[in-house]
Parts: sequence; C-alpha cells; structure tokens
Amino acid sequence: MPLALRLIENTGVRTRHIVQPIEETLKHPGFEERNKLYEAEAKARVPGVIQRALDDAELLTTDIDVIIYVSCTGFMMPSLTAWLINEMGFDSTTRQLPIAQLGCAAGGAAINRAHDFCTAYPEANALIVACEFCSLCYQPTDIGVGSLLWNGLFGDGIAAAVVRGRGGEGVSLERNGSYLIPKTEEWIMYDVKATGFHFLLDKRVPATMEPLAPALKDLAGEHGWDASDLDFYIVHAGGPRILDDLSTFLHVDPHAFRFSRATLTEYGNIASAVVLDALRRLFDEGGPEHRARGLLAGFGPGITAEMALGRWHRADETM
Repeated sequence: MPLALRLIENTGVRTRHIVQPIEETLKHPGFEERNKLYEAEAKARVPGVIQRALDDAELLTTDIDVIIYVSCTGFMMPSLTAWLINEMGFDSTTRQLPIAQLGCAAGGAAINRAHDFCTAYPEANALIVACEFCSLCYQPTDIGVGSLLWNGLFGDGIAAAVVRGRGGEGVSLERNGSYLIPKTEEWIMYDVKATGFHFLLDKRVPATMEPLAPALKDLAGEHGWDASDLDFYIVHAGGPRILDDLSTFLHVDPHAFRFSRATLTEYGNIASAVVLDALRRLFDEGGPEHRARGLLAGFGPGITAEMALGRWHRADETM
C-alpha cells in the first residue's frame, strides 16, 4: 500500500473524473457489462461536447464533412460516428474515420488526419471527437507496478474540436508527421482477455522523450523552424517525467508545457483527449499573437509520436 500511494503521489495528478462512482469502478462485472456502459455513457455525454465545439467554430452539423472519432477504452461497431450522424443531424454523406488502436497518440493523429482532409478539400470542415473512459479498463487482479501507475494516472474525459478548411480562429496547421521508435511495440499495449483490456506498461516508457525529441526537431527543421524556439507547445501529458524530459531534450522552458501539465494535474492522463484539452487552455488564455508558431504532439503505443506544426490565426487578422 505505501508503494502504491507513493506511485500515485508521484504522478502529479490531483483530481480525476470517472463515469461512475468509485465503488462501482472497483467492481468488475465483466467485459460485456463494461462495454455496454461505455456505449451508454458515450451516447449520453458526447453530443453535448460536440455541440459546444460546433458553436465555438460557428458551424452547424451540416457544415461538417468528416467525423474523426478516437477512443481506445471501449468498442462499438458501427462506430459511434454512425449513431452521431443519425442522432445529431449530420449529413448522410459525412465521412466517418474511427481510430481505435493508437491510444494516447490518437489525439495528435486525429488533428493530422483532419489537416490532411482539409488540405485535400480546402472548403471542407472536420470534426474531431475523443472519448476515453479509462476507468472502465480497471482490472482489480492486475497488481504490477505498471498497473499501479495506470490506475493512479489515467482519468476519463471527452473532448471535441473542429478543423475548418477556411476561416475561424486557432492553430492554422501547416505540416504534420509521424514517427515510430523501432522495436518498441510491446512497451505500451493491451492484453485482451475475457475480462477486457489489460493495460501493459513497460518501465522504459517514461524515458521515451530522448528518442522522440529528435523527431520533433526534424519535423520543425523540415519546415525551417527551430523546435527549441517556438511560441507555444501543446503536447500529450503522459506523466510528469514526459514533460520534464521534453523540456530538457528540446531545451525549452518548463513553463512552455503549462497547459499540458494543468490537464495532467486536474484531469489525469485522459489519453487521446489530452492534446485537445491542453489546446482548449491555450484558447482560454486568449491565445498567442497572430502568426505565433507552435507545435502539437501526441505520444502513444508503437511507440508513436503524431506531430503537427502551425501558426496561431486570429479571426480579426488577415493572413
């Protein structure tokens, strides 16, 4: 017990939110019941989050051309995207892109696929939805150190964002990329059993920023930018060491990752939703100056980094 409490204390997480009372979370009614709860809670909670994102973007459901839905904590087929199209009045021609197996990196991947889509179709609009109920993956029989870290670190969260082909305010995406560290596919993974998803975390994962930082530098360099000298950073907060190491290896002031650290502290690691919540905090702060340069990145299984570069665009300014 003292070890578990010390591990949880070291995560830096102070508050988390879960979809059901802790007493129910600690039970295990079986994978079938948990997946039913995942579907019910997603249907109850996701539409309201989407509506706020659409309102902020000043768009209607009929203005959306593709829905990119990311989640790794439950399974539905058809995807929730089909239900959303029917329930919320999206056009029947809306493309569906569900991404289920990129874990925490999926938030960055969703941004990148939205960027790709709006590059191919400049007048189009993409909706990103991240829905993660990590508490539904709690396994009471898993008592290894990796499981203790998972249990103390991960929280539940839903986030949504719109990428507009034209207009709007926020990060004007300019380049994206992906990088996988060779031979690390077993470092973060699910062991799928009759009881559901069992999270496996290798002890080497916290040190992955050393090999990933050069990938971030390379992407920025290809764009003529210096990754150590940007105006804002929106990155996945896998844990406090991830942010500390990224600061070290990118030679960036720790304050640059304040949005990601705030998400970690207040919500825990909410998987694919982290980058979207950290981005929300940048909006809430008022955003940087027009055309300020920034980096967005999600990290997850593979070990994979999904990265994007962009400039802040204010709606009242011209490009």
